[in-house]
Amino acid sequence: MSTVDGVEVTGPMGPRFDEVLTPRALGLVALLHRELEGRRQERLRARRDRVAALAAGGTLDFLPETAAIRADDSWRVAPPAPGLVDRRVEMTGPTDRKMTVNALNSGARCWLADQEDANSPLWENVVNGPLNLMDAIDRTIDFTSPAGKRYELKPDDELPTIIVRPRGWHLPEKHLTVDGEPTSGSLVDFALYLAACGQKQVDRGQGPYFYLPKMESHLEARLWNDAFVLAQDHLGIPRGTIRATCLIETYPAAFEMEEILYELREHSAGLNAGRWDYLFSVIKTFRTRGADFTLPDRNSISMTVPFMRAYTELLVRTCHKRGAHAMGGMSAFIPSKDPARNEFAYGKITEDKTREAEDGFDGSWVAHPGMVATAMAVFDRVLGDRPNQLDRLREDVAVTAAQLLDVRSTPGQATEAGLRANVSVGIQYVESWLRGAGAAGINGLMEDAATAEISRSQVWQWLHNDVTLADGQQVTTELVQRVVEEEMAAIAAARGDTFAAGRWDEARELFSRLALADEYSDFLTVPAYERMP
Repeated sequence: MSTVDGVEVTGPMGPRFDEVLTPRALGLVALLHRELEGRRQERLRARRDRVAALAAGGTLDFLPETAAIRADDSWRVAPPAPGLVDRRVEMTGPTDRKMTVNALNSGARCWLADQEDANSPLWENVVNGPLNLMDAIDRTIDFTSPAGKRYELKPDDELPTIIVRPRGWHLPEKHLTVDGEPTSGSLVDFALYLAACGQKQVDRGQGPYFYLPKMESHLEARLWNDAFVLAQDHLGIPRGTIRATCLIETYPAAFEMEEILYELREHSAGLNAGRWDYLFSVIKTFRTRGADFTLPDRNSISMTVPFMRAYTELLVRTCHKRGAHAMGGMSAFIPSKDPARNEFAYGKITEDKTREAEDGFDGSWVAHPGMVATAMAVFDRVLGDRPNQLDRLREDVAVTAAQLLDVRSTPGQATEAGLRANVSVGIQYVESWLRGAGAAGINGLMEDAATAEISRSQVWQWLHNDVTLADGQQVTTELVQRVVEEEMAAIAAARGDTFAAGRWDEARELFSRLALADEYSDFLTVPAYERMP
């Protein structure tokens, strides 16, 4: 189905899909694909070349070829756009209809409407996302659960500003082809939302805003900036209307923060400390380099360990130097019916957000509406009547490459409990993702794809670097296989009668194959996507 030359939609048509898959939207997808696909593939090849260089003994450092950009104190990003001046608490979550209503009713200043890590890219999710956002902007969205519970927007004009996160550059979209080629998931998500909702957002006095994930270099940011220019010109939207916040969630990007802001400066809305994917990237980037980059149990790695502290301090310093917002990381805790667990969760959120606010962050993320008020109270206390902390330049901060790379000093141990947690949580998340649910509540935390990526990557790292656990056991293929079988039995017992309806065999096979493979796979979601209809 398509009325645009060279464009074919092979995914099934659902109710109202024609309101999103319009000639205007598909024409934009075609333009972006034809202009940018070659460069996207070039950037992905550059990622592979860097991995090979690091495996051969290379390292990461600030780029000598861009030193002039870092040394030039005269440039700034664009001033904050309407709706992005005060971002003290941002709610995150997928764009299904129920979550859209709950997020917009949450009391947060912004909502990260997630088409990426908290979303599973079933074709229906890809199209229903912008459709739900279109209804949200029109204030017509509602939802009734199978049990008859009704969800609708509060009568409030001050709803959170919508910021959409498309998929990363590495993910394809197989249900929409241009000239016979699969398209970029990034550009499909971007184009479908922009065509459906961009002008609607402008008419409401704001604009189409985005979070950009998984970038590994400023040249990938340049690619996004060129996509923005092409799209704005094609749709007749003034240049600079689009604004984007970049997630600094890969190890290489931490060394190119200023350059990323520079490439996007007329479209920039800041940087975000994507802490969980950052840990995944630390493992992935130096996966073959032994003890210098082998991490202990992932749940024991706090934001105050030296290499994470250097990363967040540099991010705030960099952003405020250039007039950009510095956004803190995710608190994944969700409310519980257990008062003791609730007390612990709210305490951890207060502790985490207090550190961020006092360090100079302009806002931060929570994963559940029930956690918005707790985070808001912290930022209200620190910010007072100020909308942000852009005036805190953090000139006391001077971070070196050696500090960013100082993984070895991280305290903690690899334990059997940590191995079991990686296996259990990783498999549970993959099963949820394969069913089309990209945000999954597991053990009191709202997990997304970063969880599965860290989990299987850490198992791979421990196995291939001959790690010995705290109790003296060496991590071997046989040990991992035994833990997988035991944790699967525990999951089956806990799920009871509902277990049989899940995709557990596929989830176990995929997680195990990637965790035990001789060659490391850069992203779990790529082979997982191949299993989707």
